[in-house]
Amino acid sequence: MFQRQKRILTIGVLFLVFMALNANTAFAQGADEPDAAALSEGLTVLWILLASFLVFFMQAGFAMVESGFSRAKNAANLLMKNLMDFVAGSLLFFALGFGFMFGSDMFGLIGRDGFFLTNIPLARESATQWAFFLFQTMFAAAAATIVSGAVAERLKFSAYLVYTVFITAFIYPISGHWVWGGGWLANLGFIDFAGSAVVHSVGGWAGLAGAMVLGPRIGKFNKDGSANAIPGHSLTLAALGVFILWFGWYGFNPGSTVNGLSAGNAYIAVTTTLSASAGAFSALITYWLKEGRPSTEMALNGALGGLVAITAGTASVTFIGAILIGAVAGPVLVLSLEFLERVLKVDDPVGAVAVHGFNGAWGALAVGLFAAPAVGAITDMGDAAGLFYGGGFTLLLTQLIGIVAIGVWAFTGAYLVFKISDLLFGIRISPQEELEGLDISEHGTTSYPEFGSTVTARPAQRMMPGANA
Repeated sequence: MFQRQKRILTIGVLFLVFMALNANTAFAQGADEPDAAALSEGLTVLWILLASFLVFFMQAGFAMVESGFSRAKNAANLLMKNLMDFVAGSLLFFALGFGFMFGSDMFGLIGRDGFFLTNIPLARESATQWAFFLFQTMFAAAAATIVSGAVAERLKFSAYLVYTVFITAFIYPISGHWVWGGGWLANLGFIDFAGSAVVHSVGGWAGLAGAMVLGPRIGKFNKDGSANAIPGHSLTLAALGVFILWFGWYGFNPGSTVNGLSAGNAYIAVTTTLSASAGAFSALITYWLKEGRPSTEMALNGALGGLVAITAGTASVTFIGAILIGAVAGPVLVLSLEFLERVLKVDDPVGAVAVHGFNGAWGALAVGLFAAPAVGAITDMGDAAGLFYGGGFTLLLTQLIGIVAIGVWAFTGAYLVFKISDLLFGIRISPQEELEGLDISEHGTTSYPEFGSTVTARPAQRMMPGANA
């Protein structure tokens, strides 16, 4: 009986795959064989959609990481922010962001058309373009989501919505146009295959701007400037989030080929894995040697740091290069976390700035060191050569220019948004609300009501009418 059910299931799956591959396949009149070009296009659409769905699932990973590394009283607030990043971000990217990013180039700085997808015809032949828009929407939402961890536990929900509008509609798309939309950095030869700088460092530097404007959480720093650890409520959720993000990265990086028939897809999946593993291990060892104990939290964030760092050069570096990039990402994470806390006095509850900002910059810079022409021939990335492969300093200098330009743009733009919003209506919750938690003060709910609550009577009555105070 089991074997019969297995055969039926296998036939069903094969039938669904066959139907998907033939969704865009046109048959020549009277011919028995499918058109090869149409079959190739169908495979491409299927590949881009699959990658899009994997990147979408990264929103769940971000939600778990950020809520797990934060306190229970703010978990619902962070879940809401991650949801709204995608909900608001997808609508805004459809209306404005996609046009600014991929519209006809204007002075190498910004796209000028294609808003509301008006440059894509309403026809069957537009399937690839629609799939590409969906894939890019996921990237825009990811860039916005990174910020929520850096400003966790003290930012008003309304202020966060204002920020989401600006990053998905303007900040991210404009710098994205410079690299992926035919803008001035693309013309310089800047390489950022899947977004170490374009996506991750943008989110990281914007998060740094928000954290600086907000100031630290209550109790984070002592009067002498020393920092206190504020543990999150669930390392289990945080670990689950890291594994989900790692899984989603197999859509993020290999999916960026936007070609289901590319040999580079398998190669990129391998470099992604190697760098993430090296990042987790090197962060673990670095912290162990420094603090005398192996930190689970640091190893988890080290894996993310390795993933962020390889994203720029995943299609340009050798396997050994990928391991070295990840191996450096671990110490970059540990040292940048210390720098942010001890020198800048920045409170980043989940380490978003270190993971995405600093390692995003390192990953983009690493392309200028490790880009190998032999790899580019496999992945269709051309013959760009880094310093260690005979290319001299040319590519390295180009990468440095791009890192600085994107970083300045993202940080300055986000800082202005947060600062102006703060002056107009205030972006930080009150001390009492912060102590109670944003779940109650902002949303009138609790994430774990069965474990008891320390909130005041009024919000509890508002949450559950008729309940005892």
